[in-house]
Amino acid sequence: MTIPSGEQVAVSRFVEFTRAEWARLRASTPLPLTEPQLRGLVALNERISLDEVSDIYLPLSRLLNLYVHATQTLHEATATFLGSGTPRVPYVIGVAGSVAVGKSTTSRILQALLARWPGHPTVDLITTDGFLLPRHQLEARGLMDRKGFPESYDLRRLVRFMADVKAGVPEVDAPVYSHLTYDIVPGERVTIRRPDIVIVEGLNVLQTGSPPSRRAGGAAGGAGRPSLDPARDALSGSRRALPMFVSDFFDFSIYVDANEADIEHWYIERFLKLRETVFQNPSSYFHHHAALTPDQASATARTLWQTINLVNLRQNVLPTRERAHLILEKGRDHAVRRVKLRKL
Repeated sequence: MTIPSGEQVAVSRFVEFTRAEWARLRASTPLPLTEPQLRGLVALNERISLDEVSDIYLPLSRLLNLYVHATQTLHEATATFLGSGTPRVPYVIGVAGSVAVGKSTTSRILQALLARWPGHPTVDLITTDGFLLPRHQLEARGLMDRKGFPESYDLRRLVRFMADVKAGVPEVDAPVYSHLTYDIVPGERVTIRRPDIVIVEGLNVLQTGSPPSRRAGGAAGGAGRPSLDPARDALSGSRRALPMFVSDFFDFSIYVDANEADIEHWYIERFLKLRETVFQNPSSYFHHHAALTPDQASATARTLWQTINLVNLRQNVLPTRERAHLILEKGRDHAVRRVKLRKL
C-alpha cells in the first residue's frame, strides 16, 4: 500500500490521554497517602491535592509497578539461562523538565507511591544537582551564569555513578548539593545500597550530544573538530569510545512539561517566597536578595529566568522532551491536563 503523492500522514510515537481517561487507568489501586504526608512532599509554591495524586500519580505508579515486575522477571529469566545467581539490579527512572516545573515534587510523590507497592519497597531518589561542578570551578571557568547547562556538570562522575548503580555495585556514593550555599557540600555523600528502584531527577538527564565548546576559538580551536562530550570516555578512558549518556541507564523516563509562560510565573512566584524565607538566612548564597522590595525581586527573578533558565530550557531541556517514555502536561494551576505515553 502506498501513500498518494503530496499527502502526509501524521504519525505519533505517543498515545495521548485526557486527564479523565488517564485517571480511569488507576483501576482499583488504593490511595496510600494522607493529606499531611502529601504536604511533606510538595514544593514551596506548588499546590497539589490528593485528587491529583489519585488521578495522575496512582495510575503512573501502577504502570511503573507493572514495568518493574516485568523487568525483574526478564532478569530472572536471563539469570536462569546463564545459570548464574546474579542479584537483581535497580530499575532506574529518569525525571526531566525545566527549572520550577515541578520535577522534584513529581519525583518525591512517585518515590512515596512506588515504595508502597509490594515487591520493591526500597526506592531511592537522586538529583543531578549533586553532580554540578563545585562553585569555585564554575567561577574559574566562567560558568556561573550557565549553572544547570550541560557543561556545568561533572559528566564523567555522573555517568560512572549511573554505570555502577546499573551494574549492581553494593554501595555507590553520590555528592550532596546545598541549595542554601548554592554549592556542593565538601565531604558529604549519599550512599545508594542496591535499592529496588532509583529515581534520577534533573534538568538535562535526557540529553544526548555534546555541550557547546566555550574555549577560545570554539570548534575551530580544535582543528575544526566538534567538541567532545566529556562523558564519552568516562568508562573506557578512550576518546574513541562510543558516547555514553545518563539516559542510557534509564529503564523508564518522564518529562514534566508546561507552557513557558506558566513556568516563568512559577519561577518568579518561587523566588518571591524564597526571598521571604531561605534568602533571609545570612548563610544563603542569595542573602543579598532578601532586602529587595517585591517589585525589585520580581524584576530580578524575571531577568534570571529570561537570561539563564529560559535559554537553557529552549537550548537543552525542551529538545529532549520527545525522548521521554511519558510526558506529563501541566496547566497553570500545576494540575496535569494531558498524559502522553510512548508506544512500545
